Amino acid sequence: MAGLVVAEVAKAPTPVVAVVGPTATGKSDLGIALARALDGEIVNADAMQLYRGMDIGTAKLTVDERQGVPHPLLDVLDVTEEASVAAYQRDVRACIADVRSRGRVPVLVGGSGLYVRAALDELEIPPTDPATRLALEQQADDVGAAAMHERLRLADPVAAERILPGNVRRVVRALEVIELTGRPFSASLPDPHYVVPTVQLGLRLPREALDPRIEHRVERMWNGGLLDEVRQLARRGLREGRTASRAVGYAQALAYLDGQLDADVARADTARLTRKLARRQESWFGRDRRVHWLQVVARPVDGPSHDLLAAALDVIGRHCVPQLPE
Repeated sequence: MAGLVVAEVAKAPTPVVAVVGPTATGKSDLGIALARALDGEIVNADAMQLYRGMDIGTAKLTVDERQGVPHPLLDVLDVTEEASVAAYQRDVRACIADVRSRGRVPVLVGGSGLYVRAALDELEIPPTDPATRLALEQQADDVGAAAMHERLRLADPVAAERILPGNVRRVVRALEVIELTGRPFSASLPDPHYVVPTVQLGLRLPREALDPRIEHRVERMWNGGLLDEVRQLARRGLREGRTASRAVGYAQALAYLDGQLDADVARADTARLTRKLARRQESWFGRDRRVHWLQVVARPVDGPSHDLLAAALDVIGRHCVPQLPE
C-alpha cells in the first residue's frame, strides 16, 4: 500500500501531509510512520516544541524516537524569546519549500491551530505595535485575565470563544489587532485556502478514552523529570520568557518550585488545563471541513496501529492531487 501511495505522490506536485488534532492522540507517532512510508520529513507545528530544552513537558520525541527522520523547526528558540506566528510563518514556508524542492514530502505535525493555518493557508498576519501591546499588557496586570477576556468577548465574541480566558498573551494579541485595525481579530482568519497541495489528517478519540490518556501523560511527565527540566530552564531565563513560561505544565511547575502551588495541585491544574486545551483543539480543527478524520484505537500502544497507518495512507492516496497550479 505504501508503495502505491508513494507512486501517486510522485505523479503530482509534492504535497504537504498534515497530521493535526487534540493533544495525546498520537500525532507524533503517526507522523513518523507516514514520513518513513512516504520518504518525508517532519515539520513541527507545535508552538512550544520550537523551544530548546522544553522536551518532557511538550512530549517532544527523543532523538531515538525520531527513527532517523529529519525534524526541521524543532529547538529553534531560546526560552527567553517570544514565539511569533509571523516569524513562524516565514520560517515554516521556507522549510516546506526546501523539503519539497528535494522531492521529499513535508509531514506537518502539531496541534497549534493558528500555526497550522499559518503554515498551510493563505493567511495575512495582522500588524503589531510594541507600545499598544505594552499598554494592553499593563492593563491585564491591573484588571486581571478574566476582565480582559470579557473585554474581548464584547468586542469580538468569535475570537473570545476560540481563546482560553487564561491565555492572556492571546487575549492581548486579539485586542491589539482590534485596536490597530479597527476590525475584529476573527476577521483576520479568512476562509481557508491552501497555498500548496495539502492533505490534512485529523486524529480523534472519544473523551472517555482521551481524558485518561491525558492524565497518564501528565503523570508520566511529572514522574519523568519535568521539575528537573524546569529547574534547568529557569537558570536559562524561563521566568522571563513571555511565551515559554506560560506553557501548560511549565507554568504549573514554576509555580510549584516558587512555593505558590503544592505538588498535587500543580499536577491537577496541568491535567485540567491540558483537557481544556484538547477541547479547544477539537473545536478549532473540527471547524475545518478539509480535515479527514481518523479514529484512533482507544488503547495505550507505542506507535500507530497498522490499521491507522493504512487508513492514513489510503486517504493520502485518494486525495494526492494538485489543488493549485505550480
